[in-house]
Amino acid sequence: MPRPSDPRRDVLTGLLGLGSQSSRKSYYPELLARLEELEAERNRYKWLFENAVHGIFQASLASGLSTANRSLARMLGYQSAAELVAARGSLGGQFFIGGESEFQCIRQQLLRKGELTGYETRLARADGSVMDVRMNILLRPDANDHVIEAFVADVTERKQAQLAMQQLNDELEQRVQQRTHELEGLNESLRYEIIEHERTQGELRKARDAAEQANRSKDRYLAAASHDLLQPLNAARLLMATLGDVALPDSARLLVERSHTALESAEDMLSDLLDISRLDQPNLKPEYSDCSVNELLQPLLSEFGSVAEAAGVSLRGRTCAHAVHTDFRLLSRILRNFISNAIRYTECGGVLVGCRRRGRDLWIEVWDTGRGIDRAHFRQIFQEFNQLDIGRPGQRRGVGLGLAIVERISRLLKVEVQVRSRLGRGSVFSVRVPLARQPLATQQRSSLGAHLAVPLQGRRLLVIDNEQMVLQSMQGLLQQWGADVLTAADHEQALSCLQGRAPDLALVDYHLDGGRTGLQALAALRAQFGEDLPALMITADRTEDCRQGARALGVSVLNKPIKAGKLRASLDTLLSPRR
Repeated sequence: MPRPSDPRRDVLTGLLGLGSQSSRKSYYPELLARLEELEAERNRYKWLFENAVHGIFQASLASGLSTANRSLARMLGYQSAAELVAARGSLGGQFFIGGESEFQCIRQQLLRKGELTGYETRLARADGSVMDVRMNILLRPDANDHVIEAFVADVTERKQAQLAMQQLNDELEQRVQQRTHELEGLNESLRYEIIEHERTQGELRKARDAAEQANRSKDRYLAAASHDLLQPLNAARLLMATLGDVALPDSARLLVERSHTALESAEDMLSDLLDISRLDQPNLKPEYSDCSVNELLQPLLSEFGSVAEAAGVSLRGRTCAHAVHTDFRLLSRILRNFISNAIRYTECGGVLVGCRRRGRDLWIEVWDTGRGIDRAHFRQIFQEFNQLDIGRPGQRRGVGLGLAIVERISRLLKVEVQVRSRLGRGSVFSVRVPLARQPLATQQRSSLGAHLAVPLQGRRLLVIDNEQMVLQSMQGLLQQWGADVLTAADHEQALSCLQGRAPDLALVDYHLDGGRTGLQALAALRAQFGEDLPALMITADRTEDCRQGARALGVSVLNKPIKAGKLRASLDTLLSPRR
């Protein structure tokens, strides 16, 4: 009797093609083809499983590790996957290095999410070492016993690189901290040095201020002392000049000449010291203007004519019609030193003063026939208090400041000074001065020799000075030249003694009693007798205030002590009909 059929079995048999015998025979080829496909697929999966680069294992959350590929076995240091499964069968106790606690965390996440990707952990190797891995774990949904499959990648090198980078960062941070500490120490040292530097600078400023104050005090002292010293020297010089024009016995004339030489030596020394002090002042500025070379040289030739004659040396000049742009007074000082030294150090022969034009410049040269200077001493002669022993025996030589003054003035005027010399043949001192851009429109003064013909006989001259000794000596000299001389200590006395009649010329001192000046006295006289009253200021004051005040009134200035020849030349110039 046939058994009743199971509907579900019939359906499954139909799906598999296992119906009746005839039906089964017709589906055998298809079934075999499917089985071969399944076998090929299984073999391919097996090959991929066994030869995968990354480690792969399959396990049950309940029973542990079931299988693994060779890559995982090699990664963990085992000879085969079977050895690995045998040694690390339990996931919680043997596989994960974190033990049961780590496994339970993984199990909970898999049961909750079904997968765990990018999970990084550490696995123990067969030799006891530890390796870093990254896992992707999947919970198979078709398995009843919570089967999992995992893919394992070795990230030990990356972890080691990260560790090395972290160590490097730590070292760098430590080095930065160390360097920061060193820099803080250096900054502290630098701050201390800055404080010390500021303290030192403060002390230096105090020392500089003290030095400047001492220098100003020195200048004030020199100015005051020079005024007090030059007043009697001026009076003595005028008295000697007066005696020089008086008929005296030969013995008395010799004494007068020696006294005159001693006074000249003292005057030159004091004048040089005052000039050095004045040139060292930072507020001294040149006053540039266009001036005639003839006006510059003729007074110097006249002034030193008698000096050269007394020394037995001829003095000649070859002037020119050019005009130069310079400070008249400072350039005159350079040439005066050149001529004075040429006469002083020339035993026989002569001195020639001449000019040479070179392009837009004019070289003013002083030639002499002295003993000459060795080239090795050219720089030495421009130093302070330096003299070469090449003069006549016993001759006065000052204090050795003449060429030092020249060097300072040349730097102040920005002009070039040159020296050429040959031992036994003489020397040439020259200064290069820029030519004036435009020719002078004013009439040039004639030579001093023509002015010397101006007589002083009967000329009414007024002398104002607060030193009675200077008044007496000046009066004696001017009267000996034939002038009618009136003296006064201030402008009130001057107006009183003039009795309403204007003088032909007024000679005034700068410093008068009561804090008043000769310029104020001259202004009062010109207010009384007219602005064209000729005047000459004779003073021991060498400051710029004095010169600027005199220049504002158009008054020439002579510094005490004055030489008789220079005074006479100035009087002739001022009293000339062509003035």
